[in-house]
Amino acid sequence: MPIESGSCASARQAKQKRKSHSLSIRRTNSSEQERAGLQRDMLEGQDSKLPSSVRNTLLELFGQIEREFENLYIENLELRREVDTLNERLAAEGQTVDGAELSKGQLKTKASHSTSQLSQKLKTTYKASTSKIVSSFKTTTSRAICQLVKEYIGHRDGIWDVSVAKTQPVVLGTASADHTALLWSIETGKCLVKYVGHVGSVNSIKFHPTEQVALTASGDQTAHIWRYIVQLPTPQPTAADCNQVSGEDEFEFSDKDEPDGDGDGSSDCPTVRAPLTSLKSHQGVVIAADWLVGGKQAVTASWDRTANLYDVETSELVHSLTGHDQELTHCCTHPTQRLVVTSSRDTTFRLWDFRDPSIHSVNVFQGHTDTVTSAVFTVGDNVVSGSDDRTVKVWDLKNMRSPIATIRTDSAVNRINVCVGQRIIALPHDNRQVRLFDMSGVRLARLPRSNRQGHRRMVCCSAWSEDHPICNLFTCGFDRQAIGWNINIPALLQEK
Repeated sequence: MPIESGSCASARQAKQKRKSHSLSIRRTNSSEQERAGLQRDMLEGQDSKLPSSVRNTLLELFGQIEREFENLYIENLELRREVDTLNERLAAEGQTVDGAELSKGQLKTKASHSTSQLSQKLKTTYKASTSKIVSSFKTTTSRAICQLVKEYIGHRDGIWDVSVAKTQPVVLGTASADHTALLWSIETGKCLVKYVGHVGSVNSIKFHPTEQVALTASGDQTAHIWRYIVQLPTPQPTAADCNQVSGEDEFEFSDKDEPDGDGDGSSDCPTVRAPLTSLKSHQGVVIAADWLVGGKQAVTASWDRTANLYDVETSELVHSLTGHDQELTHCCTHPTQRLVVTSSRDTTFRLWDFRDPSIHSVNVFQGHTDTVTSAVFTVGDNVVSGSDDRTVKVWDLKNMRSPIATIRTDSAVNRINVCVGQRIIALPHDNRQVRLFDMSGVRLARLPRSNRQGHRRMVCCSAWSEDHPICNLFTCGFDRQAIGWNINIPALLQEK
């Protein structure tokens, strides 16, 4: 029997492979046709109220979707081959292409024109992966810049608001759903004063600009003005007070992991039981309150869709601010001018101007698609608003048509706070994260969280204390604790 040469044998094997491949393609196509026909027969045999024409249209659309996915898969394979080819070319010239460079749009200058065109495809293809790499770098860096300093544990329910006194001695105030407001020593974490005058949830707390007086708003439909006298204990720092966050993994927590209110240190601190003044005129929950510049008047925001302006000395209602279509969520006053901003569930926030006693103008800002959870003043003529639509917007009061910056997040935003001197916005989220942005919308950092430190439930509010040497940012949440952070602002801005 004659023996085939090597070339003839290889040619015959290649021919058989091509033949078997073509047969497999025909079999695949026929099987797909049979499957489509079987699906059509099954749909026709089912007891459906859809007309046959509609069912046929659905089958055709599903077929088109499947073909589109097949085309995308094939394009993906081709793109991978081009990536390998490009890397081989650049490797021959002593260059490499990596995701970090592509994410910045940087390629080596020696690459050809066709290579630069291919880089555009690569940037689109690897956008998700490179963004994850950049986020991981920011998280690592944030741990060195944002350090957890102190935890303030003593409330028996979630904490709605946190505030820092403007006068000496500087203390921290928290408002809780457990019907109390607590004042804390920032350095030691010890409870100094407990206010128990409300019979409902305490929703906000603000300190008087010049006196040792606090203003609290409550679910009992009132706002209370009460005086406190505190004596700061001598701080005794320990190594545990300044531990940096070291864990990198995040875990889900159960209720038994939360601080136990039964063992708190607030039970033995001095208690204030009655207010100096009670502001009563709302017909619903008072969700927030704040002092006007000078501290002689106070404004409250309520679920009865109104905000009220009061005279502090007489407790008389000066103005009732109406116009919102739904419940109010927050109110804030300008630090140097007689301006008030109120936010509402009607997706708007309003600016009330009391600078001219004879004219009380109001401007309406419409830019969100869901509840505006807070709106706060910052330097100059800017207002920053946060919303349940997962956006934060920076506005110019001279131009209300559109925001000058928009920050998009992955979770609803609660009560925001702005570091006025450094123009940094702290965003507390429903997903337990706290992120820092600048006024132009650039993300600066995320406060670290681990399995041992950080908030374990929704973060409700934040407050800056720009002059405090130990803690310059405070956060609070549903995990019944407030946390003091040390933010290295110069390093943070330098990284930007």
